[in-house]
Amino acid sequence: FTLATLSLEKIGIVVPEIWIEPGRSLVGDAGTTLYKIGSDKNIPNIRHYLAVDGGMSDNIRPALYEAKYEAVLANRMNDVQTNVYSIAGKCCESGDMLMWDLPLPEAKAGDILAMFCTGAYGYAMASNYNRIPRPAIVFVEDGEASLVVQRESYEDIVRNDLPLKAVVEDRTLV
Repeated sequence: FTLATLSLEKIGIVVPEIWIEPGRSLVGDAGTTLYKIGSDKNIPNIRHYLAVDGGMSDNIRPALYEAKYEAVLANRMNDVQTNVYSIAGKCCESGDMLMWDLPLPEAKAGDILAMFCTGAYGYAMASNYNRIPRPAIVFVEDGEASLVVQRESYEDIVRNDLPLKAVVEDRTLV
Protein backbone atom coordinates (compact mmCIF):
# COMPACT_ATOMS: atom_id res chain seq x y z
CA PHE A 1 0.00 0.00 0.00
CA THR A 2 2.85 2.38 0.74
CA LEU A 3 4.23 2.33 -2.83
CA ALA A 4 0.74 2.78 -4.29
CA THR A 5 0.00 5.64 -1.89
CA LEU A 6 3.26 7.43 -2.72
CA SER A 7 2.71 6.98 -6.46
CA LEU A 8 -0.82 8.37 -6.30
CA GLU A 9 0.21 11.29 -4.09
CA LYS A 10 3.01 12.11 -6.57
CA ILE A 11 0.46 12.72 -9.31
CA GLY A 12 -1.89 14.65 -7.03
CA ILE A 13 -4.47 12.00 -6.23
CA VAL A 14 -5.60 11.94 -2.62
CA VAL A 15 -5.81 8.37 -1.40
CA PRO A 16 -9.12 7.73 0.32
CA GLU A 17 -9.22 6.18 3.74
CA ILE A 18 -10.82 2.75 3.59
CA TRP A 19 -12.57 1.23 6.57
CA ILE A 20 -13.67 -2.38 6.77
CA GLU A 21 -16.22 -3.78 9.20
CA PRO A 22 -15.92 -7.56 8.90
CA GLY A 23 -18.58 -8.14 11.58
CA ARG A 24 -20.23 -11.52 11.29
CA SER A 25 -17.35 -13.07 9.38
CA LEU A 26 -15.12 -12.67 12.46
CA VAL A 27 -17.41 -13.54 15.35
CA GLY A 28 -20.51 -15.20 13.93
CA ASP A 29 -19.21 -18.73 14.34
CA ALA A 30 -17.87 -17.96 17.81
CA GLY A 31 -21.24 -17.63 19.53
CA THR A 32 -23.67 -20.25 20.76
CA THR A 33 -26.95 -19.27 22.36
CA LEU A 34 -28.44 -21.61 24.94
CA TYR A 35 -32.21 -21.79 25.43
CA LYS A 36 -34.18 -23.82 27.95
CA ILE A 37 -37.11 -25.74 26.49
CA GLY A 38 -40.37 -24.88 28.20
CA SER A 39 -43.65 -26.14 26.83
CA ASP A 40 -44.45 -27.98 23.65
CA LYS A 41 -47.54 -27.85 21.46
CA ASN A 42 -48.23 -30.49 18.88
CA ILE A 43 -50.83 -29.73 16.21
CA PRO A 44 -51.27 -33.14 14.54
CA ASN A 45 -50.48 -33.18 10.82
CA ILE A 46 -49.51 -29.48 10.98
CA ARG A 47 -46.52 -28.69 13.20
CA HIS A 48 -44.91 -29.51 16.54
CA TYR A 49 -43.75 -26.42 18.43
CA LEU A 50 -41.28 -26.07 21.28
CA ALA A 51 -41.30 -22.85 23.31
CA VAL A 52 -37.99 -21.60 24.69
CA ASP A 53 -37.01 -19.01 27.30
CA GLY A 54 -35.69 -16.51 24.75
CA GLY A 55 -36.52 -15.43 21.23
CA MET A 56 -36.70 -12.27 19.18
CA SER A 57 -35.72 -10.15 22.19
CA ASP A 58 -32.24 -11.75 22.24
CA ASN A 59 -31.98 -12.82 18.57
CA ILE A 60 -34.07 -10.74 16.18
CA ARG A 61 -32.24 -12.00 13.08
CA PRO A 62 -34.63 -14.90 12.27
CA ALA A 63 -37.62 -12.52 12.42
CA LEU A 64 -35.94 -9.68 10.51
CA TYR A 65 -33.86 -11.52 7.92
CA GLU A 66 -35.10 -15.11 8.05
CA ALA A 67 -31.62 -16.00 9.33
CA LYS A 68 -31.07 -19.75 9.52
CA TYR A 69 -29.21 -21.57 12.27
CA GLU A 70 -28.31 -25.10 13.29
CA ALA A 71 -29.13 -26.38 16.76
CA VAL A 72 -28.98 -29.46 18.96
CA LEU A 73 -30.25 -30.50 22.37
CA ALA A 74 -27.02 -29.86 24.26
CA ASN A 75 -27.90 -32.21 27.10
CA ARG A 76 -28.77 -35.06 24.68
CA MET A 77 -26.58 -34.51 21.63
CA ASN A 78 -26.05 -38.22 20.99
CA ASP A 79 -29.72 -39.21 21.13
CA VAL A 80 -31.40 -40.22 17.88
CA GLN A 81 -33.31 -37.42 16.12
CA THR A 82 -36.83 -38.81 16.10
CA ASN A 83 -38.99 -35.68 15.89
CA VAL A 84 -39.20 -32.45 13.92
CA TYR A 85 -39.90 -29.25 15.85
CA SER A 86 -40.31 -25.56 15.18
CA ILE A 87 -38.80 -23.35 17.88
CA ALA A 88 -40.98 -20.51 19.18
CA GLY A 89 -39.75 -17.61 21.30
CA LYS A 90 -41.43 -16.16 24.36
CA CYS A 91 -42.57 -12.80 22.97
CA CYS A 92 -46.15 -13.84 22.10
CA GLU A 93 -45.66 -12.64 18.53
CA SER A 94 -46.48 -14.68 15.45
CA GLY A 95 -43.07 -13.70 14.07
CA ASP A 96 -41.15 -14.86 17.13
CA MET A 97 -39.93 -18.06 15.53
CA LEU A 98 -36.26 -18.94 15.90
CA MET A 99 -36.23 -22.09 13.77
CA TRP A 100 -38.53 -24.12 11.56
CA ASP A 101 -38.59 -27.89 11.05
CA LEU A 102 -35.59 -28.75 13.21
CA PRO A 103 -34.85 -32.49 13.62
CA LEU A 104 -34.21 -33.31 17.29
CA PRO A 105 -34.54 -36.18 19.74
CA GLU A 106 -37.85 -36.20 21.61
CA ALA A 107 -37.61 -32.95 23.58
CA LYS A 108 -38.71 -32.45 27.18
CA ALA A 109 -39.22 -29.37 29.33
CA GLY A 110 -35.86 -28.42 30.79
CA ASP A 111 -33.78 -29.66 27.85
CA ILE A 112 -31.16 -27.18 26.63
CA LEU A 113 -31.28 -26.12 22.98
CA ALA A 114 -27.86 -24.94 21.73
CA MET A 115 -28.19 -22.67 18.69
CA PHE A 116 -24.87 -22.27 16.87
CA CYS A 117 -23.21 -19.35 15.07
CA THR A 118 -25.10 -16.62 16.93
CA GLY A 119 -21.98 -14.64 17.88
CA ALA A 120 -22.54 -11.61 15.68
CA TYR A 121 -25.01 -8.87 16.50
CA GLY A 122 -27.07 -10.80 19.05
CA TYR A 123 -26.13 -8.58 21.96
CA ALA A 124 -26.02 -5.40 19.87
CA MET A 125 -29.51 -6.05 18.48
CA ALA A 126 -31.05 -7.43 21.69
CA SER A 127 -33.89 -5.46 23.23
CA ASN A 128 -36.22 -5.45 26.20
CA TYR A 129 -39.25 -5.97 23.98
CA ASN A 130 -42.19 -7.25 26.06
CA ARG A 131 -40.13 -6.31 29.13
CA ILE A 132 -37.95 -9.37 28.72
CA PRO A 133 -34.53 -9.01 30.39
CA ARG A 134 -31.50 -9.56 28.16
CA PRO A 135 -29.51 -12.72 28.88
CA ALA A 136 -26.04 -12.98 30.32
CA ILE A 137 -23.00 -13.37 28.08
CA VAL A 138 -20.31 -15.88 28.95
CA PHE A 139 -16.98 -16.25 27.17
CA VAL A 140 -15.37 -19.68 27.20
CA GLU A 141 -11.70 -20.23 26.47
CA ASP A 142 -9.74 -23.42 27.03
CA GLY A 143 -12.63 -24.85 29.07
CA GLU A 144 -12.78 -21.84 31.41
CA ALA A 145 -15.98 -19.77 31.54
CA SER A 146 -15.98 -16.04 32.30
CA LEU A 147 -19.14 -14.01 32.85
CA VAL A 148 -18.67 -10.81 30.81
CA VAL A 149 -22.21 -9.37 30.84
CA GLN A 150 -24.62 -10.03 33.70
CA ARG A 151 -28.17 -11.18 32.99
CA GLU A 152 -30.57 -8.26 33.32
CA SER A 153 -33.21 -8.28 36.00
CA TYR A 154 -36.72 -6.88 35.79
CA GLU A 155 -35.49 -4.12 38.13
CA ASP A 156 -32.85 -3.19 35.53
CA ILE A 157 -35.55 -2.79 32.90
CA VAL A 158 -37.86 -0.56 34.96
CA ARG A 159 -35.14 1.47 36.70
CA ASN A 160 -35.85 4.63 34.67
CA ASP A 161 -39.64 4.33 34.73
CA LEU A 162 -41.53 6.98 36.69
CA PRO A 163 -44.86 6.61 38.44
CA LEU A 164 -47.68 7.87 36.23
CA LYS A 165 -48.67 10.49 38.83
CA ALA A 166 -45.20 12.10 38.68
CA VAL A 167 -45.33 12.22 34.89
CA VAL A 168 -48.79 13.83 34.84
CA GLU A 169 -48.03 16.41 37.56
CA ASP A 170 -44.63 17.46 36.23
CA ARG A 171 -44.90 18.02 32.48
CA THR A 172 -41.16 18.72 32.28
CA LEU A 173 -40.63 14.99 32.64
CA VAL A 174 -42.65 14.20 29.53
